[in-house]
Amino acid sequence: MFRKLALSDDVLLSVEKPARYIGNEINMIKKDPEKVDIRFCMCFPDVYEIGMSHLGIQILYDMFNSRDDIYCERVYSPWPDLDKIMREKSLPLFALESQDPIKDFDFLGITLQYEMCYTNVLQILDLSQIPLKASERDGDMPFVIGGGPCSYNPEPIADFFDLFYIGEGETVFFELMDAYKEWKKNGEERLDFLKRAAKIEGIYVPSLYDVTYNEDGTLKTFIPNTKEASTVIKKQVEEDLTNTYYPTKPLVPYMKVTQDRVVLEIQRGCIRGCRFCQAGMLYRPTRPRDVEVLKEYAKTMLESTGHEEITLSSLSSSDYEDLGELVYYLINTFNKKGINVALPSLRIDEFSLDVMSRVQDIRKSSLTFAPEAGSQRMRNVINKGLTEQDILEGALKAFKGGWNRVKLYFMLGLPYETYDDIEGIAKLANEVAVTYYENIPKEKRKGKVQIVASSSIFVPKPFTPFQWARMNSKEEAREKRDFLKGKVREQLNQKSIKYNCHDTFTSELEGVLARGDRRLCDVILHAYNSGCIFDAWTEYFNYDKWIEAFDSCNLDYNFYIDREREKDELFPWDFIDSGVTKEFLWRENERAKAEAVTPNCRDKCSGCGIMKYDAKNSFCKKWIN
Repeated sequence: MFRKLALSDDVLLSVEKPARYIGNEINMIKKDPEKVDIRFCMCFPDVYEIGMSHLGIQILYDMFNSRDDIYCERVYSPWPDLDKIMREKSLPLFALESQDPIKDFDFLGITLQYEMCYTNVLQILDLSQIPLKASERDGDMPFVIGGGPCSYNPEPIADFFDLFYIGEGETVFFELMDAYKEWKKNGEERLDFLKRAAKIEGIYVPSLYDVTYNEDGTLKTFIPNTKEASTVIKKQVEEDLTNTYYPTKPLVPYMKVTQDRVVLEIQRGCIRGCRFCQAGMLYRPTRPRDVEVLKEYAKTMLESTGHEEITLSSLSSSDYEDLGELVYYLINTFNKKGINVALPSLRIDEFSLDVMSRVQDIRKSSLTFAPEAGSQRMRNVINKGLTEQDILEGALKAFKGGWNRVKLYFMLGLPYETYDDIEGIAKLANEVAVTYYENIPKEKRKGKVQIVASSSIFVPKPFTPFQWARMNSKEEAREKRDFLKGKVREQLNQKSIKYNCHDTFTSELEGVLARGDRRLCDVILHAYNSGCIFDAWTEYFNYDKWIEAFDSCNLDYNFYIDREREKDELFPWDFIDSGVTKEFLWRENERAKAEAVTPNCRDKCSGCGIMKYDAKNSFCKKWIN
């Protein structure tokens, strides 16, 4: 049967990768749009290759389409080559499944995974011919809903969204869809639906809240302007992860994408409590999936996709208590069939090295450690829970196992950091090299050891103990980076060490957007109108245009990064209850100053507040009981 395409052949042949826009992937779900009550388009505001690798969209796509009355489709950001053509020809952005215009849908759901995608959100709306500001949309326009980790501070983009879903999508989305059906049946006004939605736990409607500011620029009040809106929005948590939705027939693209493999989410959450890590706080409590269910998922997904690799997804895979059983099952069952097993987020220990030696080609692979800081003092500050002895012993085991390439990940600009701590990064990299040369005999070496030390610039994020922290400016970050480069060159084994550092300009803007308030909406709009899109891509990021946008909107760029927050400052995100209390986060900030380590959730409950969720199999159960 002939399938219509939104783009003509001449347009498809003139862009770099036409496969980004034609859909029809393996396992794509097809429904008759005329026979459903709700059309929902799920969007990842970045290029197709990135968006197709996102597990969250695959889960929601499968979940929504499990209902006969909903048809969920997808859209991604057109790459600049197609973006240009669509604007010139006034072509409306379309969904991959039906190739119908997005503006004809009931909902446009946008996942917000990183702050640098904010101008791409406006690109999606603009190309869809949907008014950029929610206040300018009429009753025929889709409701634009945001979700994902950046929605935990939705204020910098609040003007562009009708509503936000705070938390995990498996919980109240269907309640929201049912409310929409009832609203549609009654023929009510657009505002009436927003008020209905606001009464659902976890749904935030920005237009139903008023904001005022103090003379110094800090937030003064944040209050609902209607009785339907709650003063606190409670994060939604799927408490039984084993028995919820999971895509056993995930979409398989016809082109190379970032994660070209089966993704098996083994658990959600993390017990570690690293003080810089937003995900570790947001996704509490830790909830493992049943190992027998995971075995069945793995088998079904490999069969339904034809993929030759399966990766185990978790913030800390080593903390999954049935990891050994699961991994050895996968190796014994699928290795003979040429299936590779990938295990990110592992601690380097005997088990991990045994597994990796069985599933990786040692000649091609490198081992990854994430010490995050160079000195033990600094690792205590950030509550990393990793000693230098742990790192060097892990490296030694790896070298004896045949590896000679090690990647080390660090952060620069952490709170309470000194230049001695930064020098510690160079010294630690050198010690790893020394461990190789002193313990591996020359006749057993596979060439010289290769140490790749990479550093990113620390960005303070909401709902972490460092949400009060001042952020380093790009100039300070560059100075620290150059200092570290010099210290690496001073090391005895500097020829075995390669140092990489993340761009300081994008990190600084990310810091502004991460803790920004509603006044940034005008800045983002101005930046977009001046040509900013794909800001996460170095080749398209334009720092000067962003600075000009701040100047034009009479906002002080440095206000958002160049100051330490007071303990009792009202934050733009304080109306959200993430489960982890602000008191706990402040307490952890004080413990960071004191260089005190907080035990992980398995060893001792630290009283973060997350026990209010009755999550099955979480470590909280141990302390409740």
